[in-house]
Amino acid sequence: MFCKVCLMLLSRKVWSLLPSIPVATRKGIHSSRNILKMSSSYSIADQQARFANAKEINDKRYLEIESVFDGSYLKDKKVVVTGGNRGLGLEIVKRAYECGAQVFVTCRSAGDDLDGIATAYEGVDVTNTESICDFAKKIVQDHGPMDILINNAGYFYGPEEKVLDDSLNFEEEIKQIDICALGPLRVTSEMVKNGALDNGSKVVIITSQAGSVQWRFTQNPAGGDYGHHMSRAACNIMGALLAQELKQKDITVLLLHPGFNKTTMTKKYEHIWEIEGAVEPWQGAMRVLHETGLHDLDDSGKFFNCEDGLQIPW
Repeated sequence: MFCKVCLMLLSRKVWSLLPSIPVATRKGIHSSRNILKMSSSYSIADQQARFANAKEINDKRYLEIESVFDGSYLKDKKVVVTGGNRGLGLEIVKRAYECGAQVFVTCRSAGDDLDGIATAYEGVDVTNTESICDFAKKIVQDHGPMDILINNAGYFYGPEEKVLDDSLNFEEEIKQIDICALGPLRVTSEMVKNGALDNGSKVVIITSQAGSVQWRFTQNPAGGDYGHHMSRAACNIMGALLAQELKQKDITVLLLHPGFNKTTMTKKYEHIWEIEGAVEPWQGAMRVLHETGLHDLDDSGKFFNCEDGLQIPW
């Protein structure tokens, strides 16, 4: 208690002296204050430091999601997962089904993995508005409005892009933006317009910490990898705007970083999987579903890290 009082008095003294403090120094104080304020509600930018911190404080939610996972809210809910035929999407489908949800998957082509656990709508491409519109109309006709839409379909170009070594691929950059940013907008838009998402439903957008502009100065000090980061930043601003618009229909929009998962999409980073705390896709799926259940309209438009449940700055 004594320490808290001392800190409070010291803080008041510092702020009372601000007018006499040089502008440059004053900016530094404001910056430090903002960092301290953000640290309590925002995740740590440095992935290795974040993982190390989770181990130090024994954060069960981060280290053993299965020990705290609560998917009870999914019972009897109708859930759509885009790109749910493989990778993280498939694991989300499996976990949702285990929790009692009725699950539907959109994909270009489905395999045997979905048999018995989900209804697949094939031929749906998130870059093709007509195919999405047809799906939205069909699922309403077949099953009525959905409770939850999980925009999971994504794309990650493998090679690293740099200006200085002439390795930029503009076609791939546009492709990533088309799939990762416009894709969720197309799907959500068509489902809302066609009555597949009604008042009170929830839209989840699987995005990435790569879309945080602020974190680029920590995670990408040398720059590069333009397409991936631009696509996720575009996705995030889209999600924020979508959340604002859909509030009038009481539709919650959540932007979720699923954490670092050991999938084919992150295979190029397998050399750092262990030191940065990458988990198996089934654990990543539990993180996503757990986080989805924690938030409602009050948190619409916010950007959460599913590893620790804290926000990620824009």
